[in-house]
Amino acid sequence: MTDLRNYISLLKKNREIKTVKTKVSTKFEIAGVTAKIDGSHAVLFEKIKESNFRLTANLVGTRKRFALAVGATENNIHEKVILAIKNAKKPEVSSSAKFMENKSKNLLSMPIVTHFEKESGPFITSSIVYATNPETGQQNSSFHRLMPIDKSHFSIRMVEGRHLHRCFVDAKEHGEDLKIAITIGVHPAISIAGAYQAEWGSDEMNIANSLLKGKLTLAKLPFTRLQVPAGSEIVIEGKILQDKTHPEWMVEMLQTYDHKRSQPVFELENLFFRNNPIFHDVLSGYSEHRLLMGMPIESKLNGELKRTFPQTEHVSMTNGGCNWLHAVVQIKKKDESDPKKIIKKTFESHRSLKQVIVVDTDIDPNNAESVEYAMATRFQADKDLVIIKNVRGSSLDPSSDQQKLKTAKTGIDATRSLSKHPEGFELAKIPKIDKIKIEKYFR
Repeated sequence: MTDLRNYISLLKKNREIKTVKTKVSTKFEIAGVTAKIDGSHAVLFEKIKESNFRLTANLVGTRKRFALAVGATENNIHEKVILAIKNAKKPEVSSSAKFMENKSKNLLSMPIVTHFEKESGPFITSSIVYATNPETGQQNSSFHRLMPIDKSHFSIRMVEGRHLHRCFVDAKEHGEDLKIAITIGVHPAISIAGAYQAEWGSDEMNIANSLLKGKLTLAKLPFTRLQVPAGSEIVIEGKILQDKTHPEWMVEMLQTYDHKRSQPVFELENLFFRNNPIFHDVLSGYSEHRLLMGMPIESKLNGELKRTFPQTEHVSMTNGGCNWLHAVVQIKKKDESDPKKIIKKTFESHRSLKQVIVVDTDIDPNNAESVEYAMATRFQADKDLVIIKNVRGSSLDPSSDQQKLKTAKTGIDATRSLSKHPEGFELAKIPKIDKIKIEKYFR
């Protein structure tokens, strides 16, 4: 039960996916349909005009589907992810894999989607890249978007200083191209592990194996000798050329366009895919993209804050903050100094954060109206506001200093004052309201 098809069957069982049998185009139409259903259902497109592959999207576009992917409930997602990181275990390696059923030399046979009007081209957005860490010999896995140049070349987006880029720089310093493998269409638990920012030298597939209860199997590729999930729908192997670049620009998590950059070029060696393959597309800046990137960070924050401050109940990366720039921390306050200490630690744990709001346990951190209520009734700007100036922030934030990557950050203590009578802050409740079934009264 560790491949994409198993997960789609689970979504069908839970009525969380819709099937589109009408033939659709990769040029804006798939993106448009995905955007329209954003936050409601996953989608499976059976017929694509430009390709014989099927295509799925919005697989983990809600916390419910994210929980299904890791075998959790919405209330214990982070406990499950944190435990998987703690108990990461190396997967078994198989001598066979279903993706070996077909082989091609044409990257353009895939249904690569054109999403937005001003992007530099179509992009593969769900691609997980595998490379060997030059220092430890362990594999590294991470998300990187790919733009086709021709049938055997992609540009590959890499953030400087991140793990794949460090592997690439090492290979280049030794006068070599970097051999990599790429998977498209894997069980979302594998994607979630690939999105997690593990320590340098760690193998994210060990985390994926733990999330999948030790049932993940890898298979070794003929050219790169890298090991990838055996149940992958599509596997690409080749090399990132040390001396070639290509211009591109794309839409980021904030639904804004990134600036034009020259990125390294990938050259194809082999393209493998299963019979009747399923391509996975992630619509940039929409719920699946944000949750895939933000939820592993949310798990990290929950783990680190609860370990350092036991009074922490829950940390949420907010939808309004694109699940990346804003966080709400729910605490059981014991001392008036708790919120500001927690604000400081939260910023330290995730550098991209721009705003942290601390609330009490009667405030739902996932409900924007509830959080605003806490600010309206429990926050005083002259003593509960923290402003941190001229510090490193997110490169995605267009309002920041993009050259120096400097920004200002805001911390807000929206908790009840311990020096005031608690009765003044108590939310009124109606007894047994949860047992009232409203349809019984309106027939």
